Amino acid sequence: MKKDYLKEFPRELEDEAIYIIREAAAQFDRPAILFSGGKDSITLVRLAQKAFYPGKVPFPLVHIDTGHNFPETITFRDKLVAETGLELIVGLVQDDINAKRVVEETGKFASRNILQTTTLLRTIESLKLDACLGGARRDEEKARAKERVFSVRDDFGQWDAKNQRPELFDYLNGRIRPGENVRVFPISNWTELDVWNYIREEKLEIPSIYYSHEREVIERNGVLWPYSDFIFKDADEVVQTRTVRFRTVGDMSCTAALASTATTLEEVIEEVIGTSVSERGTRLDDQRSEAAMEARKAVGYF
Repeated sequence: MKKDYLKEFPRELEDEAIYIIREAAAQFDRPAILFSGGKDSITLVRLAQKAFYPGKVPFPLVHIDTGHNFPETITFRDKLVAETGLELIVGLVQDDINAKRVVEETGKFASRNILQTTTLLRTIESLKLDACLGGARRDEEKARAKERVFSVRDDFGQWDAKNQRPELFDYLNGRIRPGENVRVFPISNWTELDVWNYIREEKLEIPSIYYSHEREVIERNGVLWPYSDFIFKDADEVVQTRTVRFRTVGDMSCTAALASTATTLEEVIEEVIGTSVSERGTRLDDQRSEAAMEARKAVGYF
């Protein structure tokens, strides 16, 4: 007997997402998919393929690479692009560091995650993108819940929650002034559980770090940090090998690991159902302040 959480994926969510993707293609001149290599953006790619089948997805993937990504994610990204034939454009945070447009953080909790904003806005401007499709969901974090499906950014790339248009029924208003652009969120009404069930039903491949594996970590303040040569380590901190997995695949410097033995999608889904911590609760950059995400979004973050 099929367990409750393995019930059929609600296909009306897929229909809605495909409608939104097609509207973005129809209303904007130069859209792109923001691709992190994570489960949400992988889902977005599948939805875009379905939206334009049997034709080719008419816009590229854009990945903002911090240089501190999980190697497994980059390997997966390149494999997906090779298999699908999609165009990939990579914006490098390291280029902005080298050009002194941003200053790299130092110290125990240093991260390149916030530096992505400058690289993203520079990439949008250089490519003259007027719409960026992202895999954000309303249940991720409270600032995400304030987004519209078509979320307008001003000519500085900034977001103002009070300056968004009403969205009535299925009417999506893509009219923007010169210099403005829009973030489009086709799976805004999905939950994390919806995404996992969609991946299961569609038999989508995902990066191996979503499953339990052995990894070198540092335990700091009760949190397991993935260890690498660019992660700060105090002299008294011990690198240990633990069996872990990840709920998100962000920058390694701010993405916590979870002790886990889940090696199948069904076991991952069981863990998601059983946890009381939100997905973004494993992102250490969101824990810097109560309004960390909203502050970053206001200046142009995803």
